[in-house]
Amino acid sequence: MQLMKLPWLKPEKPIPLDVHVIWLPDGMSCDGDTVSVTAAEQPPIEDLILGNIPGIPKVVLHNRVLAYEQGGDNFMDWLYKAEKGKLEPFVLVIEGSIPNEKIKQEGYWTGIGNHPDGQPITLTEWIDRLAPKAFAVIAVGTCATYGGIHAMAGNPTGSMGLADYLGWKWRSWAGVPIINVPGCPVQPDNMTETLLYLLYQAAQMAPMIPLDENLRPTWLFGKTVHEGCDRAGYYEQGDFAHEYGSQKCLVKLGCWGPVVNCNVTKRGWMRGIGGCPNVGGICIACTMPGFPDKVMPFMDEPPGARLSAVGATVYGGVIRTLRQITNSGINKEPKWRHTGKKLTTGYESTNYVTGRDGRQ
Repeated sequence: MQLMKLPWLKPEKPIPLDVHVIWLPDGMSCDGDTVSVTAAEQPPIEDLILGNIPGIPKVVLHNRVLAYEQGGDNFMDWLYKAEKGKLEPFVLVIEGSIPNEKIKQEGYWTGIGNHPDGQPITLTEWIDRLAPKAFAVIAVGTCATYGGIHAMAGNPTGSMGLADYLGWKWRSWAGVPIINVPGCPVQPDNMTETLLYLLYQAAQMAPMIPLDENLRPTWLFGKTVHEGCDRAGYYEQGDFAHEYGSQKCLVKLGCWGPVVNCNVTKRGWMRGIGGCPNVGGICIACTMPGFPDKVMPFMDEPPGARLSAVGATVYGGVIRTLRQITNSGINKEPKWRHTGKKLTTGYESTNYVTGRDGRQ
């Protein structure tokens, strides 16, 4: 596997000691992804910031919610430095869906900072300024990746995902595609692990980050919710829940887990604990590009689930019966385990006569 050669890696420009992360939670968003990432432990955001992971650059984080600078010029200066190429290399993180600033007659949808004349600098303008200078660009959370709730039918802002705005074939100057880490909000370790991979890549210790056709990291989103779900065995046996609180499969209550790319059932939410179906909640497909329009109304049985559930019920009923018979059998000890003078294990003694010299 060939490692990526980065332009700044020259004798006079060694592997960077610091990688700045310009994280803008300024799209159409609730800041939920910023809040979520504070719970990460694999690795914790603190270890990335403090440089506690040997061999990789330390993260210098600029996020208006988590930054040392509490807004104002001290915070905005970092964005201007990044724009001027003074923070090379840096990673740009966008949180929140991207509104269409071209469809309104006046005002703006969302922005950060002001022009010299006092007019706001829109988020889309910052993306236009910073994305071409970034080593890599990450869209964090479903709003930033695919538009999310703000981009559903009927929205007045024309919201979209970052790849819809920049283009799905967009590449950074270092050749890195847009990286989508969806979730509503993002699973915290998924985000910090993705960032960690980019740090290894910047340190020439990892190849180009592997992404699927929807630009999600393949090792995080290559399997479905169903494949990691504690309740998957009930589906196989055609045993479905009909009310909340049941331990059985939740498909008939509206769970989309069998067709959703997400690792939360395997990874849990915090310290391996949690994850929607693991704690009794249905999967509403929040990591998928079609969310929410293609999975509404929530809590209704998904299309196709009725047919597959009928098939699973018939097939699973037979399997469940056979397993109950087998279970009953192996729940009983063999009959030869008993006291008494008679050995009934089937052992037969061989009566050999052995001489003093050891020969038979």
